Amino acid sequence: MGRYVLGRLVQLVPVLILVSLIVFSVMRLLPGDPALLMLSGAEGGAITPERLNVLREQMGLNEPLTTQYLSFVIGAAQGDLGNSIRFQVPVIDLILDRFGSTLELAVAGLFLAIAIGMPLGMIAAARQGGWIDTLCMTMSYIGSSMPVYWLGLLLVLVFSFTLRWLPSAGGGSFEALILPAFTLGLLSAGVLARLIRSSMIEVGTEDYMRTARAKGLFPRLIILRHGLKNAMIPVLTMMGLQFGALLAGTVVTETVFSRPGLGRLIVDSILSKDYPLVQGSILFLAVVYLLVNLAVDIAYAWLDPRIRYGN
Repeated sequence: MGRYVLGRLVQLVPVLILVSLIVFSVMRLLPGDPALLMLSGAEGGAITPERLNVLREQMGLNEPLTTQYLSFVIGAAQGDLGNSIRFQVPVIDLILDRFGSTLELAVAGLFLAIAIGMPLGMIAAARQGGWIDTLCMTMSYIGSSMPVYWLGLLLVLVFSFTLRWLPSAGGGSFEALILPAFTLGLLSAGVLARLIRSSMIEVGTEDYMRTARAKGLFPRLIILRHGLKNAMIPVLTMMGLQFGALLAGTVVTETVFSRPGLGRLIVDSILSKDYPLVQGSILFLAVVYLLVNLAVDIAYAWLDPRIRYGN
């Protein structure tokens, strides 16, 4: 197991280098000059070419792109993501300050996705071919096909402005978490429901399931004890991928609900051309996403004892 984990960690290195190269290139291809934007906000229209050149020199923007990229990668490898152009503080401090809110939202969204999607998929599999199956799958298709921003605005209109039950924006409280988490989790709930249904139907044809039924065990006991655990292996893979999708989805959700999280910070930093903050934030999320998927791979051995690593 130790050799397997070490090997997987080594494999993460080229992936992170590729991510860093993509985000670095995309930010440089976007139109606009961060030095010019910074001076426009601070000094209004009194911007001289000399002043602009001095600021670009201070920000390292006059260096060749290869030098800028190598400086970013070497710093990131040492845990230094540079200083934010806009806030003039270390990028890692800003990320750690906002990541707690984003992680809270992603975990709450995943919890709701499992709480809604798992029973929906199990009921559909148990009632395969009937009207209950059709109803459950219709609900899953509706949930997974709704755009996040549209669903978020609809929930704000109904539960915040019309019924006045929940706050429409902000963070730091359980009430402020409900609508963003539901918005984020409903999409993944539909995906999980369809996957659990197909996986449960496939497991239901296995010999050990027929043996359990031949022994006269209760159908509910057969599903919970023998069917669900074996059907969870592909579902666990999807959960890992969905957690990454939820982290990415926080960019839109936090903007709609004005939550002070990492996703909203990335949107604001893109608009202000804050290169170090965008690069550092996306690289940080990439590391989290890869580590979550590594944890999912390790969990396979717990679900299926036939799986052994390191041989």
